[in-house]
Amino acid sequence: MTHILAASNPLDHVYQWIYLKSGEGMFGFTIVSNHTIMQIIAALLLILLMPRFVRLRSTGDTVGDLTPRGFGNFVESICSYLRTEVAKPILGEYTDRFIPFVWSAFFYVLAVNLLGLLPLEPVTRGLTRSVFPDAHHGIGGSATGNIWVTSTLAVVTMGMIVVNGLRIGGMHFIAHFCPGPLWLAPLLVPVEVIGLVAKIFALAVRLFANMVAGHVLLAVLASFIAVMYHAYGWLGGTGVGIVVVVVSVAFNLLELFVAFLQAFIFTFLTALFIGQAIVFHHDGHEEGAH
Repeated sequence: MTHILAASNPLDHVYQWIYLKSGEGMFGFTIVSNHTIMQIIAALLLILLMPRFVRLRSTGDTVGDLTPRGFGNFVESICSYLRTEVAKPILGEYTDRFIPFVWSAFFYVLAVNLLGLLPLEPVTRGLTRSVFPDAHHGIGGSATGNIWVTSTLAVVTMGMIVVNGLRIGGMHFIAHFCPGPLWLAPLLVPVEVIGLVAKIFALAVRLFANMVAGHVLLAVLASFIAVMYHAYGWLGGTGVGIVVVVVSVAFNLLELFVAFLQAFIFTFLTALFIGQAIVFHHDGHEEGAH
């Protein structure tokens, strides 16, 4: 029987608030959660808005039509920077082959991060309860604060590494798992495989931990208001509340910076790991190994 489960953890805004679950007990599985919905919203916004932002005009002015303006200029600046300063030094001649994935990774992670900063939960709470009467929360939160989401993104990157390493690098990619003599292969190959898995693990945990940290900190600050109100009444609660609001605004601005920073770091590491799998063989395996 399909039903709704709501978490009771005071920090449950960091995790998954709503589970539309099918089945009972160990045989049940999650069909959709608030983080799933937030990812769908981010994807739809990118699909609908990005083509509009980068669409070329047709006014008859050749130079003017090719000159980006407004938000399109901002988007093109980011795309140009990621291509020339991030992807090209790492991917070399394969830049244009992989730059669509690099762009997609950056804007998707950024969109999810920014949506997590919006106070959507209070706005959507009534709508959610009207659809799912047992739900205690609305839709909202940062999906990148969910380790399963960041792990999935990291696994996609690992797929790009392995598939393209084999497709483009061929035996050179396989050979780099044993950078020493063959008689050391039983030792070196497991170490190299563990190193590849460690890269993907770090990619997932870095994004997850940084996005969770800001939300947890804001939740702790907000809890001070309730503690002081119960301990010292409305006067203590109001005094602490003013301080908390000022500090929270500062931390929200910091989180806005972190949203862009973590999207960039995830994209940079993604391009770096792919580049390590496909570019090293151009100068020979021996040089690539060094």
